[in-house]
Amino acid sequence: MFDEMRSRRAARRITPGDGRPLKRFRWWQLPYRSLFYLRLPDGDDGGQAVYAVDVKRGQDQTSAEARADLYLDGRHHARSKLPAAFPVPGGTVEVRLSGFGLRRCHYVTAAGTEHLLVPDRASAEGRRAHLDRAHPALSRGIGTVSLTVLVVALVVLVAQLAEQVAGVPAVAERVGSFDAPVHPPAWCNAVLTLATLVAGTERALRLRYSRLLDGTAG
Repeated sequence: MFDEMRSRRAARRITPGDGRPLKRFRWWQLPYRSLFYLRLPDGDDGGQAVYAVDVKRGQDQTSAEARADLYLDGRHHARSKLPAAFPVPGGTVEVRLSGFGLRRCHYVTAAGTEHLLVPDRASAEGRRAHLDRAHPALSRGIGTVSLTVLVVALVVLVAQLAEQVAGVPAVAERVGSFDAPVHPPAWCNAVLTLATLVAGTERALRLRYSRLLDGTAG
């Protein structure tokens, strides 16, 4: 029941495409454009249909203007408000943004299995995927650093919030006072904020998302 309602809502967000050609990815679009591909069987002759999802990062997903575009064999096939769920043969292509970039760009089959779409080689996601293939140890190290930064940022944030809440007289009377173990100077908070943005962006390029870590940081 819930899945059917969600599918109907997603369908209402979709409008037909205008047939325009898919534009090639350019290097200056690295900061804001994401482009992913999905190949699916086309008929019984062994051919393939190539779907492409083109979406701009940095859009406010709660805005009515936030859109994702779906292309079929190089031609504009459909457009949807975000979050998007494009019906394709055998399943659905789901597209969702986070505060740092893409949260989802997956092909979900009718059986419920999920497959990440393949990023364009020239895109930021494609370059990050290439680094993972070419230098897996370095890639894992970068991923570990990103995760560590977000965990540290979360711990600092929780401690600071707890101290502020405990400073409210009514709360202090019930639970007592609380002093955060660390009081970093303003410059340290600024550096941590910058590091959090970089770490969140790096994880978004791999479409890694945790509601606790990336949701809080975003």
